[in-house]
Amino acid sequence: MSNFAESRADLESYISARVPLISIRSIEQDRALRLVREMAANPRRGNLPLWIYTRATGTRDLRTNAPTSDDRSWPGAMDFAATQFANRPQSTVVFVDPDDLSDDNSASRHVAELARLADANAGSIILITDNPLWSGLQRLGMSITLSLPDASEMYDVIHAFLTDHRGVVPIEWNEQDARRAAEFLVGVPEGTAINVLATIVTKGSVQRDDVEHLARFKDKHFGDLAGLERVEVAPDSQQVGGMTSLRAWLDRKHQLMKSDLRGTKLRPPRGVLLVGVPGCGKSLSAKAIAGQWRLPLYRLDLAAMLGQYVGQSEGRLREALDAADRIAPCVLWIDEIEKGLAGQNDSTGVGRRLVGQFLYWLQESRSRVFVVATSNDVRSLPPELLRKGRFDELFFVDLPDSDDRQEIIQLYYQRYVQREPTAELLDKLVGLSDGFAGSDIESALHDVGAELHLNAGAELRPEFVVEAFANTMPLSRTNPEQIDEIRTWGRERAVPAGRPPTSTMSGPQHAGRRVVVLSD
Repeated sequence: MSNFAESRADLESYISARVPLISIRSIEQDRALRLVREMAANPRRGNLPLWIYTRATGTRDLRTNAPTSDDRSWPGAMDFAATQFANRPQSTVVFVDPDDLSDDNSASRHVAELARLADANAGSIILITDNPLWSGLQRLGMSITLSLPDASEMYDVIHAFLTDHRGVVPIEWNEQDARRAAEFLVGVPEGTAINVLATIVTKGSVQRDDVEHLARFKDKHFGDLAGLERVEVAPDSQQVGGMTSLRAWLDRKHQLMKSDLRGTKLRPPRGVLLVGVPGCGKSLSAKAIAGQWRLPLYRLDLAAMLGQYVGQSEGRLREALDAADRIAPCVLWIDEIEKGLAGQNDSTGVGRRLVGQFLYWLQESRSRVFVVATSNDVRSLPPELLRKGRFDELFFVDLPDSDDRQEIIQLYYQRYVQREPTAELLDKLVGLSDGFAGSDIESALHDVGAELHLNAGAELRPEFVVEAFANTMPLSRTNPEQIDEIRTWGRERAVPAGRPPTSTMSGPQHAGRRVVVLSD
């Protein structure tokens, strides 16, 4: 059941119970009014006296819209309501966007007295506001929080809008496209969503590619999100060499990310934790996923959220994760997650509380936020973060093997030298780059491309490229102990991101399990 349907059911029950004060809290005034009008249209409410007050129109009959007086002021509306509650049983008055009722002030106390008067004669006050109410008012009645439309309700809005415009403009969207559009628009008000759809229609047609454009609109709508930084993904960042197993796994998750999961117990993919050798493409993978999946990419900087006051860090993280839910579907990149969630030796307890809050969101959120977390020092991460079921999978990104290095060399050679290497040169570079991370290969070929640019017109000598590789000193040689320690951990405890090792009959064989065959 959608939140709107639940709110309507709650409103019906509160009106039937003659609750004296009912508050409907929502930033969507029109949608909240529709909730009230649908309640008033119920045949069971046919004899129920209903009036509504707004600043622009004053007090009117809710059903006929006929004005009740020329006084459009708030005090005049209060006096009218008091008269009705005193003289007509079961009267209901709706106040839209009333004066500030968030604390103990004269307006709040006036409404409280009015609610007591309504209660004495089975009347009800309905307050439609986007602000919290003073606790003294809350104790007098019940409250309803009308959330923004969920995916199901947003689909109904889109379907109705497209139905109204079929035959007016060409519409290429099918049901799947409309449901994807609904996912993109979750988190924005209904009126804003209709404005976006109307803007698309003004182009003269509704095309399939317009679904993807909704992500860019949503980014503009939310602007600067709390704790999140929008990362623009360049076209050349969408390609990653090597990591065959990881890429195949991501292809399957992408299909699930796009699937309609209604009617199933499945949830959208939660994300992936990438650990391994620095410079081997973990951070680049986040950009590549966002680019290939055509989703916006946001970076969550956990270290920057740490505040000096008690509860400040937790509040910032909560706001950021709530914002991520609103902006979904998206890719959420947490680079070097250990810097923000390494809380085992934290005497303040902030790190442990952040871990708990993040894990709760990771476990319970059902929004289409795909988390890509990277770590270079996985040993400092809390063990509960590594437990199966937190992230969808834990991948270890190792130094590329010869086949992966060949793919990476071809990728960056084409990018910086703008041509394909010869087969002979490629073989030499693959051999010279043993122990290189992907970033080492990129750095060497970037230097080659820079020299080629500075010496425009000069012929590129293969010897120069070989020399650039020979003069590159990778981290695996400058700090072999650290790299060996990382590789030892990852090979034993995580799924390899590269291509799986091929089995062969040569070499030592492991003893097989004993199988007992029972004969007749």
